[in-house]
Amino acid sequence: MHKYGKETWVGIFVLIGLLCVGYLTIKLGKMEVFSDDGYMLTARFANVSGLRTGADVELAGVPVGKVAEIRLDPQTDAAILTLRIQKGVALTDDVIASVKTSGLIGDKYVKLAQGGSPDMLADGDRITETESAVDIQDLIGKYAFGDVEKK
Repeated sequence: MHKYGKETWVGIFVLIGLLCVGYLTIKLGKMEVFSDDGYMLTARFANVSGLRTGADVELAGVPVGKVAEIRLDPQTDAAILTLRIQKGVALTDDVIASVKTSGLIGDKYVKLAQGGSPDMLADGDRITETESAVDIQDLIGKYAFGDVEKK
């Protein structure tokens, strides 16, 4: 009976340890398991090279949402992003969405720049002003092989 008690305590200790590791993984990874707070917006981009689902959406350098979905519009061959914006963040209907890179070779994110319109976007609305990602490799290739015009 004494041996069975030790094995039970070791099992409970291991289980608690695994739960703690799982919790820390979610918290440190900034994953949102059960979060439905906020509202959804869509935006159409010509190019979102390197952007991934779950990337940050920032306004004034502050994370205010995540990229919920990236899909291709088969009719226009444009990338359609679905953005989940936090509740309480009001965006004007002339907001500009840009795909940017954090640092020289960092992760891609969506940067929002507020406009001056008094009208606000609501759940399901579309951001009409967008700026696509700049592909650094294409720029370096053009410069290296002489495709850049000198003015």
